Parts: sequence; structure tokens; C-alpha cells
Amino acid sequence: MATAAGTTAGTTGPRSDDRLNLVDLFRYADDVTAIHGDTPGETVAIIEWLLGLLYAAGEHRLATDDQWLAQVTADRPLAPVADWLEGHDGCWDLFDPEQPLGQNADLRPHLDAFGVGPAQLFIERAGDYNQHFDHHHLHHPAPVPADAAFRAMLTQHVYGLGGRAMIKAKDMGLPAAFTNNAVCRLGTRVRVLALGRTLGDTLRLNLAPWQDTDPGPLNLTWTTGERRTFRASGTREARVPAGPADLHTVLGRSVLMRPAAQPDGGIAVDRVLLGPGETLGDLPSAYLPDAIAYEKAGKRTLFRPSATRELWRESHALYAAVAERTAGASLYGRLAMLRGRRRIDLWAVGIVANKTKVTSWVSDQFPYVPGREVELRFAAADGSAVCEYTAKALYAAACVARDIAYPNPKPADKPAQLARFNAEPEMWAAAAPAFHTLLEAVADNEPAAQALTEFGGGIRRLAVTALNERLDSLPPSSQGLQARVRAQERLQKLLDSPKAPPHLKDASDD
Repeated sequence: MATAAGTTAGTTGPRSDDRLNLVDLFRYADDVTAIHGDTPGETVAIIEWLLGLLYAAGEHRLATDDQWLAQVTADRPLAPVADWLEGHDGCWDLFDPEQPLGQNADLRPHLDAFGVGPAQLFIERAGDYNQHFDHHHLHHPAPVPADAAFRAMLTQHVYGLGGRAMIKAKDMGLPAAFTNNAVCRLGTRVRVLALGRTLGDTLRLNLAPWQDTDPGPLNLTWTTGERRTFRASGTREARVPAGPADLHTVLGRSVLMRPAAQPDGGIAVDRVLLGPGETLGDLPSAYLPDAIAYEKAGKRTLFRPSATRELWRESHALYAAVAERTAGASLYGRLAMLRGRRRIDLWAVGIVANKTKVTSWVSDQFPYVPGREVELRFAAADGSAVCEYTAKALYAAACVARDIAYPNPKPADKPAQLARFNAEPEMWAAAAPAFHTLLEAVADNEPAAQALTEFGGGIRRLAVTALNERLDSLPPSSQGLQARVRAQERLQKLLDSPKAPPHLKDASDD
């Protein structure tokens, strides 16, 4: 089972190296500070799978929030889950011919003919899955270690994007439905995890109570349980999970990997066939305990990652979910039950894609202390407003400088001329660490108004400095001097405007 849990982990206890197998990962979970995948999404996918195993084991079955609180505060060991794993009679072999772990053995007759190189397993490398695009690199036979392939497969099950798979369904004798990938469970929303002091603490914090005694099936392989059939072209065959174990181990991709022996004696994967997997219908709120929802055009929408707005710029939505939680109905309601002003970090992760082509992973971490919800929300909302307003002020000042420096521009040249004087990028880059310092101060019990005044003063000084540095490129002529002075005056007027956020307006310049 080493391939399934050859996971990088920061440890303080049982082993001198930083790699643990799955059984040891649970047995020593409270000696492991954290686990680290190659990407934020991979780390989330591993934690999701570990939560699925926790539910399936039944050793930490919770029916009420009070039981959740007792388990978390008592640091109930996860070693019984390790014992359950050792006694489980399921197949945990990644390359079993009949029941390969996490895979679909029915693809075996097609693997050699229609499979591609293992790069397709990795969401960040596989492009947009469009079979008409030049994906020659996907056929490169360079093998990848089996443990890396396993973690990439877990990430596909959780975050795999839509589009067309790199297979020819007709040549395989399959309906066209097998060619069309569906977006997997977390492919379109931000996932929030509560991070504790150790891996064990993190798992306990994110383990939600459920009323049914049966957590649903543990999806170890495609050929067990009721799966999508791919018999009818165009059918979605969506289903609702039968329980939390089922939810956290849904096989979002139908995939099969081919093993290859390495010169050093290790096992790698040199070929993979990957197509659509199980699709889920609309999930009930019980299966979305961390979701951040807001109203858009009269419809409830889950918070999605954006390529143009960093997660910290929307953190007020996260803190709103914390402050407005309904007791017992969400992760945030349970976290609020923790007493003693215990610090928890909320880790938000999402995948950004242009249609089906991955742009980037986005992630950020935000402090939370039970009892400081209102102050943190106030700081996040006003801090974000300070930055948004300052960015608009810098843009307006840049427009003034451009119009004076280039009195008769060609329309096609205007964007580049504006970019010359627009200091928004510098402001946003420097505002991110300042914003996190603001939240840390509030989490450490500094009054939010005081912390915001310090933050607003810093952003104001940052804006003035950033604009001046942009204006330094102006020539030492009367026209250049006029552009400089007028742009500085425009910025100053906007920062002092009655419409400016109070913590920005009241701050004084150095």
C-alpha cells in the first residue's frame, strides 16, 4: 500500500524520513504536522481521500455536533483507523488485474492501443483534453513513480475538468459518451479546509457528523458497486452519494494505469487511459459543509476561484460565512463551538481554468479564532474596500498622466500608454502581505478599527510611492512636470474624497 500513501509529510515523531505509508499515516497522525502534495489541489485530494477512509472505518462515527466537539477537544487518536485498514479485505493494489485501486479494469483491453503517456494524469500538464489539439507531448513514454501517479489520479477524481478525453470511443467500440469528460466535484468551487495543529487534528476538524449509521460505500475500484455504464450515448447518469465515505471517494474519472519496472527496482507508470467517470447530481447542503454561497441574479451560487481576483480579495465572503453560520449546519458552525480562543487556519483552494484548460491553482490561508468572527469580517471587508478604492484611484491618476503626456494618441496606443503610468500592479502585489498582516493582528486580539487604520495608512503610502515611481519615467519638461503634478493631485484628491473608505481617508501621509 506504499504507493497509495507515499505522501510527503512533516513529522515530529515516529520516523526520521518524511514519507509514510497509509497505515502509519493514520497511526501517527498526531505526530505528523502536515502533508504536502505537489500542488494545493493534490494536497486537498489526499485529505479528501483520508476523510473518506475515516468515514468508512466507522471508528470516529459522529451523530451530533457535541460528539464532534468532544472528539476534537480530546484529540481522539486515529490509530483504530490504522487497525481497520490492516484488517480490511478490500483490494489496495494499484496494479491489481481485476480490481486496481481507484481505477477501471474494464479499460484493460484498450490500454495499450489507446492509452497515452502518464502526463495526462496531471491536470496541470494535460492541456484542455481536446483531441484535435496537438497533444504530442502526452504520448511521451517517460514513466512517473507510482506514488506520484496515485496522487495525480486522486486529484483527477476530485478536480478533473470537462472537455474531450484523449481517446477514440468509436475505435474502442464505446458510445460517444465516454469521450466527454464531466467536471468533477470540486472543479468549479472553492474548497475550504480547517487546518489544525497536526494532520490528526485537521482530519478531526473536517470530519462532519451524519445521522445515518451507514457512511456509504468506499469506492476502491470501478468494478465494485453501481457505476456509470457508458452504454447510452449522451446520458449523464448522475447520482447522489449514498453517504460521506461514498462522497469523498467518488471515482470522478474512469482511468487505468500500466505499471513499468524501473532499473532501481521501483514501480512506475508509463501509460494511462483516462476518460469520464462518475458524475454527481446536485448535492444537498449536508455534503457542502464548507461551501461559501452568495446570491447572483436571484440564484444561489457557490464561491468560485477567479483568474483575475486573488482569494484574499474575497475573504470577506469567507468571514461572512463564518459570522452568519447557522449553528450545527456547517463547518463554520462547528468551529464556533470551540472555546478557549483556539486559533484555526481556514485554507481555501480552487482551480482556475479557461474553459477546460488549466490556468493555475489558487490557494490562500486565513486566520480564525472563535469569538472574533465579527471583527475579522469587518477587517476583511473594509480592508478589501480600501484596496479596491485605491486601485481605482491609481487608475484615474494614470489616466490624467497619460492624457497630458500623450495629448494626441492613436487609439491603438492608448492601452500601452496608460499601462506606463498605472501603478495598480505594484499596489496589489504589496497589498496582499499587508492584508494578511491586518488579519493576523485582528486574530491576535487587536481592535479591528485600530488595525484597519494602520493598514489604510500603509496602503495610502504605498499608492503614493507606487505612482511616483511610475511618474519618474516622465521627461524633465514642462509637459512632463505638468503630467506629474496633475496626476499626484488627482490621486490625493481621490484619497481624501468623502467617498473614500474611512480608514484610507483618515490616514495621514508620511
